[in-house]
Amino acid sequence: MAVDSGMDLLSERAVLMRQSLQKSQTITDNVVSILGSFDSRLSALETAMRPTQIRTHAIRKAHENIDKTLKAAELILSQFDLLRQAETKVLKGPHEDLESYLDAIAQLRKIIRYFSSNKSFKSSDGVLNHANSLLAKAQSKLEDEFKQLLASYSKAVEPDRLFDGLPNSLRPSSDGDGKSSMPHGGHHNDDLETASYTLPILIPSKVLPLLHDLAQQMVQAGHQQQLLQIYRETRSVVLEESLKKLGVEKLSKEDVQRMQWEVLEAKIGNWIHFMRIAVKLLFAGERQVCDQIFRGFDSLSDQCFAEVTVSSVSMLLSFGDAIARSKRSPEKLFVLLDMYEIMREIHSEIETIFKGKACLEIRDSATGLTKRLAQTAQETFGDFEEAVEKDATKTAVLDGTVHPLTSYVINYVKFLFDYQSTLKQLFMEFGNGDDSNSQLASVTMRIMQALQNNLDGKSKQYKDPALTHLFLMNNIHYMVRSVRRSEAKDLLGDDWVQRHRRTVQQHANQYKRIAWTKILQSSSAQGLTSSGGGSVEGGNSSGVSRGLLKERFKMFNMQFDELHQRQSQWTVPDTELRESLRLAVAEVLLPAYRSFLKRFGPLVESGKNPQKYIKYTAEDLERLLGELFEGKSMSEPRR
Repeated sequence: MAVDSGMDLLSERAVLMRQSLQKSQTITDNVVSILGSFDSRLSALETAMRPTQIRTHAIRKAHENIDKTLKAAELILSQFDLLRQAETKVLKGPHEDLESYLDAIAQLRKIIRYFSSNKSFKSSDGVLNHANSLLAKAQSKLEDEFKQLLASYSKAVEPDRLFDGLPNSLRPSSDGDGKSSMPHGGHHNDDLETASYTLPILIPSKVLPLLHDLAQQMVQAGHQQQLLQIYRETRSVVLEESLKKLGVEKLSKEDVQRMQWEVLEAKIGNWIHFMRIAVKLLFAGERQVCDQIFRGFDSLSDQCFAEVTVSSVSMLLSFGDAIARSKRSPEKLFVLLDMYEIMREIHSEIETIFKGKACLEIRDSATGLTKRLAQTAQETFGDFEEAVEKDATKTAVLDGTVHPLTSYVINYVKFLFDYQSTLKQLFMEFGNGDDSNSQLASVTMRIMQALQNNLDGKSKQYKDPALTHLFLMNNIHYMVRSVRRSEAKDLLGDDWVQRHRRTVQQHANQYKRIAWTKILQSSSAQGLTSSGGGSVEGGNSSGVSRGLLKERFKMFNMQFDELHQRQSQWTVPDTELRESLRLAVAEVLLPAYRSFLKRFGPLVESGKNPQKYIKYTAEDLERLLGELFEGKSMSEPRR
């Protein structure tokens, strides 16, 4: 019973569950049906909305296109506005506000680029034509401004301003008339290599940036040639005018050849100073200006500088070249060496200032002149040695003193030693590789030997052989003394000095022997005979012919008078040598005369008129010997 009731209960529950599932299925079917209905309705709604969506998208696109068009129009309008602003500034010109003017040019270039890349704009061609026309006008005004600005600040430099830039040792001194004169001579000074130079202000520093900006615009516009022409024509004239104010002249080779040596020598001295001032101050200053104006355009800067300076450089170098090519003569050697020295001194400045390919010809011209001066100087040096040996001047020195040729040559050699470093440089450049010191010593010795050879020839002009030796003694002594007192001693050496001192002594001895041998024989007992015809023996004067003694005293007096008269007219210019020679004569003459007078004087004095025969005492002779070699004229009385 219990089991059946449980089964019934289970069946009832199963029925209930089946009924519930059936209801759930019905509900599901109903929901599916409702959802299907919604889907069809939504599809219909979407179909109905599509035209509206299309219209909305079209409207949005239209708005976007309108915005783009408006923005493009605004940009075009702004370009027109900028063009009008630039045009106003261009028409106003660059003079008052250069910076704003340059901004306008830059803006014009941007406008041209804009319309060139937007050819679709209907009026772009017209706008481009107008903008390009404005730009051309602006560039033309820039050129005018550059030319006007450069010209207004380009003035010739007054000499005093240039002198202020020189080291103190090179500044000209004022004479009594208030005029300036350049320092004398042009010989090299080692201190000049480290001397300080102050460049003149050729164009004010405040103007240079403006000129640079203008030049930059002209280069960017492709107007380099116009720029070069303006700069060259303006600055080259000013530079030449500055040199003319300084005193530089444009002289041809013919002008130089016609000048008297004194005039030419002065002009050469001035030229040396002009070269230093031109290169170290004027050209250096011009280079500085050029580099600042053309900063960033090195090749253009070099070309402008070369074209500005070429005429001025040529004017200076042509004078030096005319001297180097002129007829050689000994007196030109030292000015040639001075000119060579200044060219070497400014060589490094020329290499630095005249840099670049454009200045190559100028550098080569300067180097060529330096080499020509060196070559001419060396050839002149060689000519001098030959001229000394072959000198045939008829200038006679009747008194046997130092010949003008000797003093000229010795002074010449002394001057040479002032140029030792320059001469050594010449020997190194043109020599055979030998040591420059030995070459200078060799050349100096050859000149001295050439002088001696010439003096030997001139000494043969004297009829009196005693005067021949006096002449050679004087001249060689002058050579030795001059060498001993100069730098030549170190170069020629003690051996040369001692050898030539011995030569001086030999000529002095020869003079003494030739001039005084006869009178010494007259004051000796030799040849005096007794009344019986024999010679005087021992110290006894007995048996000596009084008549013969009188003749011997008369002979001595006559010979001494003649020697005194003649040799008082002769000259020994060196005081020490003159006294030495007088003493040498006195040392042989006075003892012999004293002995003769003591031995034979009493015999003559015991006769008639002894003063007629015994004319001089030993003291008289000593006093009269002190009058020798004074170079007296015949009319001068004895002291």
